[in-house]
Amino acid sequence: MNDDKFEGNIFALYAGNGSLVPARGTLAESLQNHKPALLVFYIDDSKDCKQFATVVSSLQAIYGRVADFIPVAVDAIPRQPSYQPTEVGYYYQGVVPQTVLFDQTGKVVLNAPGQLSFEKADDVLRQVFNREPRPPAPDLKQRSINEFNSELAH
Repeated sequence: MNDDKFEGNIFALYAGNGSLVPARGTLAESLQNHKPALLVFYIDDSKDCKQFATVVSSLQAIYGRVADFIPVAVDAIPRQPSYQPTEVGYYYQGVVPQTVLFDQTGKVVLNAPGQLSFEKADDVLRQVFNREPRPPAPDLKQRSINEFNSELAH
């Protein structure tokens, strides 16, 4: 997980979620069905993508029934001079990982190159689905240290 070596599909190996690849649908189908879609551009031999796979899997566990998750291996994007807005190549910016989120109307509401925190992605997905904001995290306080009684009992 901490190197750029190819070891197999990152979603199956590092996120324990082989159901993400291959994607169940296409971007064109999601847009046509007015269903939110999350594109994740990745390569299997990238440390950053390996680490990000767990975030994608966690998001899918929550939103997978109401949004389409479409992992895109960038090596599989057809090389052509131009792309249509219904094609994944239209949105790829040449970096991995890259996350693009579409709402129900097909509008891009998030386009984030690099690793994205679960919280940031969840915040945007909550807006897409008109859910309450995530409650603020409690302030973490350091535990007090137990004092050691050095007196000897007689």
